[in-house]
Amino acid sequence: MDDLADLLSVREPGKTLPRPFYVDGELFEEELSRVFHANWLFAGHTCEIPEPGDYFLLPVGEEELIVLRDKEGGVRAHFNVCRHRGSRIATESRGRSRSLVCPYHQWAYKLDGCLANARLMGEGFDADEYRLRSATVRELAGLVFVCLAPEPPDFDAFFEDVEPQLRPHGLEGAKVAVRHSYEVRANWKTLVENNRECYHCRVSHPEFCMSNYDLGLPGDTRGDEGFDATLEREYDRWRELGLAPEEVSFPGGSPYRVSRLPLKEGFLTESLDGGLVAPLMGDLTDPQTGSLRIITLPNFWAHANCDYAMTTRLLPAGPDLTRVEVCFLVRQDAVEGVDYDPERVGAVWRATCEQDWELCENNSAGIKSVAYEPGPFSPVTEASVESFVRWYLDQLGDDSPHPVLESPRASAGSWR
Repeated sequence: MDDLADLLSVREPGKTLPRPFYVDGELFEEELSRVFHANWLFAGHTCEIPEPGDYFLLPVGEEELIVLRDKEGGVRAHFNVCRHRGSRIATESRGRSRSLVCPYHQWAYKLDGCLANARLMGEGFDADEYRLRSATVRELAGLVFVCLAPEPPDFDAFFEDVEPQLRPHGLEGAKVAVRHSYEVRANWKTLVENNRECYHCRVSHPEFCMSNYDLGLPGDTRGDEGFDATLEREYDRWRELGLAPEEVSFPGGSPYRVSRLPLKEGFLTESLDGGLVAPLMGDLTDPQTGSLRIITLPNFWAHANCDYAMTTRLLPAGPDLTRVEVCFLVRQDAVEGVDYDPERVGAVWRATCEQDWELCENNSAGIKSVAYEPGPFSPVTEASVESFVRWYLDQLGDDSPHPVLESPRASAGSWR
């Protein structure tokens, strides 16, 4: 858009973004191109596509990928666009198929994307020139990430920092026990901003605060001797368990964070009563592992507990519409009704997420008002929101200097 540079120039550091960033349709298209098509996106879980031909669709704006397992056991992501006349090929959100057949003129593709059959195309037609376009795929301890860009940014540093800490939770040997899908009437950035602070937690999230401290975000200046002592003690114990806890928080301006945090006394997991809601996952033998928190911008955060994991995936559908999928994973061999109750597994995070979506919709509605103007972030509790905004502006091409809002106080972890 022609006036993007002007819009970037009027943003005041330490304050929320001007109104057009949340409502402008042209700017939303720029975000799709510069943020969502250029960075690694969380797509789903490897356990969702266990067998060759299993697939699910991933919509990213007007783009759509078919994420599938091929005959060799690898994971691929093909653009859901037939090379004949552009029709969508897969029309169901998930399923299984031995090949990908376009419903329009029946061009058929192998799972690796090669064109296998195109009837009535005449002599001289070279099928090798018409394989499906594909995106880059990387797997990380049971999570699938994709990048639509021809030259993806580095993934290795993220893998090296996160994989050793997530692997013991065994997501590759898990299953999706509960899945909730939402359409949130709010700009995607309001959801990320909400996730990056706990200013609102004590009042808005009673279920979450039963098991979790509302402290620990990078730049949060609030201190608590009891929390700090617990964190130090638990880090020593987790190392003895071989969990290799290490806080890595957006190193060098990169878009990810991983941190293992303790739960409150009496809580083995994020449940309403503190008790386990499913069998221990992966290689874990001790339930006192706290909660491993992961976020990667722009569309993913997760909590991995000893007995279940929760993942959240954001997909922008419009300037004021975000599609969200929240999944709860348990051991693959856990039996519903015997080893776990889906309602208990999802109780804390279903409540917390739905409280957040209401907050974000209220926030979005107010931003649309003529009375809205950028307000100040709290230097005590919202420095991580400012960090996200700076990252986002960098994606749009803002090269202006950014004053540091965060406190120099070292943070040992994050609640999210």
